[in-house]
Amino acid sequence: MAGRRRASGARGTRVVVALCLLLVSLVGCGGRPATDSAKAEVQQVLDRRAAAILDHDETAFLRSGAGDWFGNLGAVPLADWSYRLTTLRRTGDTALADAELRYRVQGHDRAPVSVGRTLSLRLDVEGHWYVEAERPAKGSAEQLWDQGEVSAVHGDDSLVLGVGQSDAALRSYAELADHAVPAVSQAWGSNWPRRVVILVPMSLGDMAGLLGSPESSYRGIAAVTTGETGAPASAPADRIIVNPDAYGVLGSTGKQVVLTHETTHVATRAHTTEATPLWLSEGYADWIGYLGSGRSPSQAAPELWQAVTEGRAPQTLPTDEDFGFSGDAGRLARAYESGWLACRLIADRWGEVRLAEFYRAVGAHERRAGAVEGALKDVLGTSLEEFTGEWRDYLRAQLG
Repeated sequence: MAGRRRASGARGTRVVVALCLLLVSLVGCGGRPATDSAKAEVQQVLDRRAAAILDHDETAFLRSGAGDWFGNLGAVPLADWSYRLTTLRRTGDTALADAELRYRVQGHDRAPVSVGRTLSLRLDVEGHWYVEAERPAKGSAEQLWDQGEVSAVHGDDSLVLGVGQSDAALRSYAELADHAVPAVSQAWGSNWPRRVVILVPMSLGDMAGLLGSPESSYRGIAAVTTGETGAPASAPADRIIVNPDAYGVLGSTGKQVVLTHETTHVATRAHTTEATPLWLSEGYADWIGYLGSGRSPSQAAPELWQAVTEGRAPQTLPTDEDFGFSGDAGRLARAYESGWLACRLIADRWGEVRLAEFYRAVGAHERRAGAVEGALKDVLGTSLEEFTGEWRDYLRAQLG
């Protein structure tokens, strides 16, 4: 480089040595950069921050830095809260840190929820790091307390957390959930946590923020359940996240059906794998959701009823792509209704116990290919071709 060419001979060597000594004094020697010590110091700040949250000690929390959302957490029953610093990018007296936040809700999470957080830090006049701001990391969803002060209502089988919601509104969700949990257990069995956590944000936009997705993905969807398919029994409790805009326009029966549907997803999560088609997972959740609702097939499946009466009855079970939100609300509704009637057919023809056994058998396969076919043969004694034919006949009988 130009600077290096100007230094020559012994004088150049002395300049290089002097520069190296200067760098050593600034960043440390022995191949251990100064960021190592900075990382240790920042991790200590995060540890103190976590301890303050668990102790509900706002004074201690403020010593670690900004506390703009500390009060938002007051009603959330936390069992654990910890940070693990993953990266630290320092620029003089400031730094940007990425950390993994792990937390558990008391009485619900048997393993921690893990989310990414980004923290802006600065050195104070005494040379200590403090947090200027904390926010969701890029690509990570918001947490409910990022959106405002959280209120909590405890039900017999549920915990409802909301922002900008009245206690009466949150209590109504708890009552619905407390009805849904035993209803799901009666149909599916009791080998699941039998408790649910419901998050009620202020708007569709806030719901999308909690899911880390655009609003368009959930417009018209009353609620969704988070959680990875095939997760072990020790995994954190799923969160049922409500879209208050769509949920609010439902009647009392519709609200109960939705909460029971989502609770079914929580119960069946450990047996819902990549092998499980959406027609089965969504159809089974709807089947339990509609039990005892008094809804007739034509009332519960109006889009499919119209298709059948117009001679447009589907010839095959819906694919996963049919459940995608593409703006065609009719196609999406027919996919859900088709899955529900397929599960209803199994319950009517082979019995409710066999339906649950079929669901578990499909999920037990290692891959999608052959999963439904194998379970149909082993559990129901039929083939996919025969079952599809019976399902088409069932649609015409129930909706024609």
